[in-house]
Amino acid sequence: MVKENPTKKMGRREMLKGVAAAATFTIMKPSLVRGAEANSKIELGMIGCGGRGNWIMNLFKKHGGYQVVACADYFPDRVDGFGKRFGVPASRRYTGLSNHAKLLASKVDAVAIESPPYFHPIHADAAVKAGKHVYVAKPIAVDVPGCTTIGEAGKQASAKKLVFLIDFQTRANAIYQEAVKRVHNGDIGRLVNGVAVYYCGFMFGKSRPKDAEGRLRRWCLDQVLSGDIITEQNIHALDVACWIMDGAPVSAVGTGGRKLRTGDGLIYDHFNLVYVFPKDVPISFTSRQFGRGQDDIGCWVHGGRGTIDTHYSANVKIFGDVPYAGGNTSGLFQSGAVGNIATFHKSVTEGVTHNPTVAPSVRSNLSTILGRMAAYTGQKVTWAEMMKANEKLDPKLEGLKA
Repeated sequence: MVKENPTKKMGRREMLKGVAAAATFTIMKPSLVRGAEANSKIELGMIGCGGRGNWIMNLFKKHGGYQVVACADYFPDRVDGFGKRFGVPASRRYTGLSNHAKLLASKVDAVAIESPPYFHPIHADAAVKAGKHVYVAKPIAVDVPGCTTIGEAGKQASAKKLVFLIDFQTRANAIYQEAVKRVHNGDIGRLVNGVAVYYCGFMFGKSRPKDAEGRLRRWCLDQVLSGDIITEQNIHALDVACWIMDGAPVSAVGTGGRKLRTGDGLIYDHFNLVYVFPKDVPISFTSRQFGRGQDDIGCWVHGGRGTIDTHYSANVKIFGDVPYAGGNTSGLFQSGAVGNIATFHKSVTEGVTHNPTVAPSVRSNLSTILGRMAAYTGQKVTWAEMMKANEKLDPKLEGLKA
């Protein structure tokens, strides 16, 4: 555990003010705009040096079109481990709550954001303001204001001719793309109802530290820092449901809770919900993060002429009058990221900045928040009510080092 320096304390409000002040606009170097040389390397900074940050940086390196030149994380041990592994000079390893602002003030062309989800809107918005291209992990946010910030940052990025890509693997897969396109073309007829599931065992344990640094280190177990399992994990299944439905849900009702995890502020271990989409199409959603049994991230939607049947890293197909054999999407977790990394590089070097991943990512992220609100309150919640409430979550991180 890192010892706290009492001379470097700051509250969350002061940290957020510092973010805005530290962000500076940087002009993209000529070799990385439209018509760039084929072998130009994008100078990349990594924000978030935990497990996912280390894993995905290997994929950036294998691509060959990137050079990692800076890294940032709250914890010195993580940033130093990452820096040593990927050859980042000690002078360009940034720590503390304002680590991202320090990185953005340095010379980088683009940033990959793999920090805890609560920080994604803060980091992405600051990156766009600083004139950097942005590659950000899902989920994009943990609350409605955060989703709004990401949506606006995406628009600002396009206006500034910057690339802003959100890393959902399913939407980068050709088999998923073809299956969903066929549904939108009417191959399964009028949509009637469906089911989405996310089943897995315990991923992060059953308890979390109570102190701020401990919660930040084990953010996956924290309701606010992660957005709970429905936002941090289950979003994969709900994103596919929204994609197939080609819209956002109108309302959600259901339940969830901790049967095997116990403790205030700890993530749930299950959700059971019913979403209603436009034209009165219900989608039942179930998730578990415990126990043994068949693990699956799936979505089935039934129409008058057939059914689309999708599974993450398994089979995707359409049954019915106009069948689609589809195929197996095994290895999607890595292949999807590899595809997105390649798309990001191509978009940056060729100046493709319409940023099509932003709007659907905001939609699916808000859909998880809608379900979470319904489960937390035990009441039916409409999309309009969620947006009007505009609830901002507070992780209570006062006292952490700047």
